[in-house]
Amino acid sequence: MAVSVGEAPGGPGPGPGPLFPDLGGEDAGPNLIESLCMNCLKNGMTRLLLTKIPFFKEIIVSSFTCESCGWVNNEVQSAGKIQEEGVRYTLCVSSKEDLNREVVKADCAMTRIPELDFEIPPFTQKGALSTVEGLIDRAVAGLEQDQPTRKAMDPSVALKIEEFIEKLKKLKDVDMPFTLIIDDPSGNSFIENPHAPQKDEALTITHYKRDAHQDSMLGLQKATEEETHTATLDELRNEVLQFSTNCPECNAPAETNMKLLQIPHFKEVIIMATNCGACGHRTNEVKSGGATEPLGTKITLRITDPSDMTRDLLKSETCTVSIPELEFQLGMGILGGKFTTLEGLLTDMKELIMAKNPFFAGDSSAPEKSGKLREFGQKLDEIIAGRREAHIILKDSAGNSYLQNLYAPDPDPEMKIEKYERTFEDNEELGLNDMKTENYQEQEIDK
Repeated sequence: MAVSVGEAPGGPGPGPGPLFPDLGGEDAGPNLIESLCMNCLKNGMTRLLLTKIPFFKEIIVSSFTCESCGWVNNEVQSAGKIQEEGVRYTLCVSSKEDLNREVVKADCAMTRIPELDFEIPPFTQKGALSTVEGLIDRAVAGLEQDQPTRKAMDPSVALKIEEFIEKLKKLKDVDMPFTLIIDDPSGNSFIENPHAPQKDEALTITHYKRDAHQDSMLGLQKATEEETHTATLDELRNEVLQFSTNCPECNAPAETNMKLLQIPHFKEVIIMATNCGACGHRTNEVKSGGATEPLGTKITLRITDPSDMTRDLLKSETCTVSIPELEFQLGMGILGGKFTTLEGLLTDMKELIMAKNPFFAGDSSAPEKSGKLREFGQKLDEIIAGRREAHIILKDSAGNSYLQNLYAPDPDPEMKIEKYERTFEDNEELGLNDMKTENYQEQEIDK
């Protein structure tokens, strides 16, 4: 779809408000742009909608229609930033209800169905907001597009593709379970969890570090040695570093402050805080300043008193949080790193699940799902208020999380800290299996 450059017929571009308003907000409205139709080479109309969907950052929805020939072209493009880590979703589709799961697939994501040895490489399809069934229908439509030409040029190949198309269509009957894998190095794809806030046993989410090839595919380049700023720890302890970024809410230019801080009886951490002057959004994140510990750490606290809510807490980006009484688990990488109190962490969890969940309210909500989420929020409120006893478990395979001991230096009777050996899967998630630092020979350099 070709788009001509010029002022939209509906008026000038967005005013001083947010560049990407919330979907359905008062400021949300499409921009009209006269564009060239690539089917009949006459002018048609493109409608561009810049909006924001929770869990998918900012997106651009474009719709082209040509009144001359009736050609229509719709697509979704990601306008958000590339995430720090890639994400891989593995879904076991075992029922027709799984076919209705909503899916956000970025254009750089790879889609694979191992049972059919079927793969859609990255950048071969445009981004889409669809369902699992919609992804299958889209793949079938793509294969059927050139079938008339194949039947005329190479009937044997056309027959094999026809047989494969039938296999794809049979997947929608779900006679046998199959696996859907979406691997997105940009980290901007998403598959719905219909059982939220409980853990989805059929869905596995894996975050990973991109390799050099994936960075190159996304147009990213590593900084050269001359561009990399080096500073000693003494300088960093006494200095607040500042760098430019974009606000995660309105995408306006903002400044992020970074400071190295020593936590008593623990280790050094890096605190990053962003304050947007355009929309007033504030966010902070904590990253560990130390190395990965030799052993993983599991911290179990029995919440018995409202004073437990005042405990200082450091949750690293590699830490999972679970509350067994609520059958709830917060995966690694969600909410990022945080240095807060126990009450602050529970409040952020409630906000993530309810206020920022696109399937809790609006057209995407279902009564049974909304009821479960509302009940979950009430139970969290009871825990925060001290009216319900519960256990909170912080499990960090990197060993970089911390929960304050109110009885220090004596042991805390309500808190248990365990050290454990990481499994191969734990090391794989941390990228340690590919790090080889032993038996390297030092080379002397002649001066």
